[in-house]
Amino acid sequence: MAHEDDHISDVGSTFDFKGFVLKVFSYWQLILVSIAISLGVAYYNNVRKLPVYRLGNSISIKDDQNPFFTSNTSLTFNWGGTSDKVNTAITILNSRSHNEEVVERLQYYIGYYTDGEYQRVNAYGYTPFKVVADSTAFQAQGNTFTIKFKDPETFSLSTNFGGETARVYNYETKQYSSVVVEKGPFNKEYKLNQHIDLPFFSGVLIPTGVEPQIDKPYYVTFKHFDGTVGRFRGVSVKPQSQGSSVINLALTGDNKAEIVDYLNGTVRVLSENMLERKNLFATKTIRFIDSSLAVKSLELQSVEDELNKFRNDNEIIDLSAETGQLNSKLVSLDVRKEDINRQLAYYETLEDYLRTREDYTDVPAPSVAGISEGSIVSGIGRILSLAEERRKYQYSLQENSPVFDNIDRQINAVKAVLLENMDSSQRLLRRELQEINRDIAQAESEIRKLPQEEQDLLKIQRKYSISERTYNLFLEKRSEAGLIKAANVSDVMVIDTAKDTGGGQIGPNTQLNYVMALMVGGMIPLTFVFLLVFLNTNVHNAQEVTRLSPIPILGMIGKSRMDTNLAVFQKPKSAIAEGFRGLRSSLQFMYKKHGVTGSKTVLITSSVSGEGKTFCAMNLATVFALSEKKTLLLGADLRKPKIFDDFKINNDVGVVNYLIGQESLDTIIQKSMVPHLDVITAGPIPPNPSELLMNEQMEVLMEELKERYDYIVMDTPPVGVVADALNLIKYADATLYLIRQDYTKRGMLEVINEKYNKGEVKNISFVLNHFVHRAKYGYGYGYGYGYGYGYGYGQYGKGYGQDQPSLKKNLKKKWREIMRNFE
Repeated sequence: MAHEDDHISDVGSTFDFKGFVLKVFSYWQLILVSIAISLGVAYYNNVRKLPVYRLGNSISIKDDQNPFFTSNTSLTFNWGGTSDKVNTAITILNSRSHNEEVVERLQYYIGYYTDGEYQRVNAYGYTPFKVVADSTAFQAQGNTFTIKFKDPETFSLSTNFGGETARVYNYETKQYSSVVVEKGPFNKEYKLNQHIDLPFFSGVLIPTGVEPQIDKPYYVTFKHFDGTVGRFRGVSVKPQSQGSSVINLALTGDNKAEIVDYLNGTVRVLSENMLERKNLFATKTIRFIDSSLAVKSLELQSVEDELNKFRNDNEIIDLSAETGQLNSKLVSLDVRKEDINRQLAYYETLEDYLRTREDYTDVPAPSVAGISEGSIVSGIGRILSLAEERRKYQYSLQENSPVFDNIDRQINAVKAVLLENMDSSQRLLRRELQEINRDIAQAESEIRKLPQEEQDLLKIQRKYSISERTYNLFLEKRSEAGLIKAANVSDVMVIDTAKDTGGGQIGPNTQLNYVMALMVGGMIPLTFVFLLVFLNTNVHNAQEVTRLSPIPILGMIGKSRMDTNLAVFQKPKSAIAEGFRGLRSSLQFMYKKHGVTGSKTVLITSSVSGEGKTFCAMNLATVFALSEKKTLLLGADLRKPKIFDDFKINNDVGVVNYLIGQESLDTIIQKSMVPHLDVITAGPIPPNPSELLMNEQMEVLMEELKERYDYIVMDTPPVGVVADALNLIKYADATLYLIRQDYTKRGMLEVINEKYNKGEVKNISFVLNHFVHRAKYGYGYGYGYGYGYGYGYGQYGKGYGQDQPSLKKNLKKKWREIMRNFE
């Protein structure tokens, strides 16, 4: 019994996978139509979709060191290794600011289009003109400009304004504005290379060498700047391998010329910017030297004028040999003093810079001041390296990242050591300066012994020599800086430029579209069928009943297409009649098995109304009567009596009248048109049908009927609605519980299963009613029950006096079966 309980618990929740698969196959027409529609949509999309291309180029990031690099002359420093430069380059290539610069330089915010077969297509690089827009002027954004050539030089520029103002955008200042325009169409003629100056369009169209097609429309639009930058930020930038200095770039789009120009343009901008950053230190140093040279030049010119004037005003032309030696000594001491003062001034400036600034890109090279001490040069180089590394991380990290704290700690540590070394160097230089000042004072005391004219000439000559030596020193440093800057090369080396070699198309993937169409086209009907099966809780076939209940199936009755319920009487050789004969044989076996002798009773009930109880009761009684057995059809459904209409008898008196004592048994029994078959109708509807069926008079009625008849067939109410039938089961030798195909709910079987397991009902069997063999349900309903009732009687009617159907009838029958699949 426990096993049965487990079985019954599955009622209403089981899923018949085999039935689902077979039902899917039954909807093959729907599946084919769905797939055909999906393939049609895929074909339509494939022919309308524009080709998609993917092209690429390759560059190498190398640490190209200046060949003129020395500890004394270098104005640049090696900022990190190659790996850092590769990572920096990848970050820059993907950055918004870099791509903004590329879009601005290439003016990729201008779109070029022509009419394609199905829609406008990107015509960049294939138009007979190129628009060179004035980036400082405002351009109409969102308007389409149509350009038609009247001859190879003349074209018309037209557009249409929907209002009295137009929205314009300045691609240099990144500002929007609006201008007053004339509402409606605008059309004006211009020539190639002629500057166009309109409030909403400013620029010039230059020829590209492509022959223009007369009166063919070309379209130009000014696109959204940030949107254009966002699209081209999709450039794929990846190192060729882990740790490699080679970077591969790739870009996807619908125009190969546009892809090629952008890939080469982004590399060109990267190369120029990296070289500019590499030369930044030298450039700023040259600027510092040039400003110093300007001052020294004026100073030297002034001293030279003073020297010439002194010589013209005095007879002394040159110094004596002794005085000349003294002058050379003083000049040497003055030059050294100048060098020391310049170094001390550099140290003071550098110390103030290190203590008060956080940006170190404006620090001039120590060599400018003649400082060649290794600790100083390396310390400044290290600070610059760390500062550049910190700036690099600003592209990809937030300011509060711990990486910045670590770099700042390293910079502060290097600064502390550098400041100590600078303090030590300054003490040494001041000590040396004191010694030089003593030597100069001693030499000047000897000069005071000379004649006054020689003293004055010596003073002017001394001043001139110092200015000339300083000027020449700056000229030398300026030459070194210029040479180093000129010799610098970019760290970006182009391995392969982007180029249209005829290939590169990666889409549309028509095969994938067709595969997706097959999948979608198949999934839609599969989902439909699944929902149909999953949401439909009706009983569909005998296997479902077997799976859902332990009660055995006694027989199956096909679907009747007659206008009357007396199917057996009207067509005794039909498939329906054979179904009831099979049911009669099964009942005889059941009676024999349970030892029932004499009069035999059978009760017919179901779960709810409409499952065919009255139909089966009338025809089962008819088939008993046709075997010349005295048979009675008892209408025990006191609530909704039905059996009297088909037998053309009245329902004035019946079971109710007998039970309440109004009529005798003989007066309620009515003859029918079927030989050997009598009928007792229910009679008038009583207010208390259940109580009437439970009283002792009902038992007396059944005893009297068993004495008169061989078979008694009881038509009762559904047990799923009222309990009347349960009160009558004790009088039945066999109980037939009807299940109607596609009508009875699976959950309705729980009620009768529960009563069967508790032993409240015995000798009960299922009869499957209204069953039609349909391919969509996946099963033929023979299952060993004797007949394939759903196929029609003719297929199994040999020996019953019917002729073999003709070909015409067979074709008609086959067509009806196909049409029934869609019912």
